[in-house]
Amino acid sequence: MTEITKNNDSIPLAMGTFILHWGDLGGQWGVNRSVAQIHALLYLSENALTAEDIAERLNMARSNVSNSLKELIGWRLIHRVPILGDRRDYYAAETDIWEMVTRIAEGRKAREIDPAQAALNNCVATAKDDKNISPVAKERLEAMLDFVNTMSRWHDQMIRVPKPVLMRLIKMGDGVTRFLGRKNKE
Repeated sequence: MTEITKNNDSIPLAMGTFILHWGDLGGQWGVNRSVAQIHALLYLSENALTAEDIAERLNMARSNVSNSLKELIGWRLIHRVPILGDRRDYYAAETDIWEMVTRIAEGRKAREIDPAQAALNNCVATAKDDKNISPVAKERLEAMLDFVNTMSRWHDQMIRVPKPVLMRLIKMGDGVTRFLGRKNKE
């Protein structure tokens, strides 16, 4: 078998497998499967594709493709590509892995962490003078807020680290923790 699509048209097995797997992962990350599959197709495509091309290749409804493209544009994972002499919209994905991961991380932080941080700030402030809330509950809310604030600051710092430096840091792996562990023992 060289192709994985329902109508056996134009997607080779390895690409189809990746598209299906990326779609499944998207579902686990809280992203619509179609959105993730379209992103995967555009990421692997050498040329920009129209919504019609995408709908045909993935055997999806055109309306589903349109809505998914809007979401991907909102995440800044794809962009429109003008083609001289063609009035249709073409789409291409961000192909720089680091840029793609950075945009996903920024989007997730804005949609998930920032609202949680705001809610925790409000809870801690409200609980501070509330005599009906036990000291243990107040302490736990403050600990949760401290953790979320710390992780948020870490995220913001890591986003600003130049990609080559960040890659070296990642490749160092547990060498960093062994080094820091030695420092803590001294």
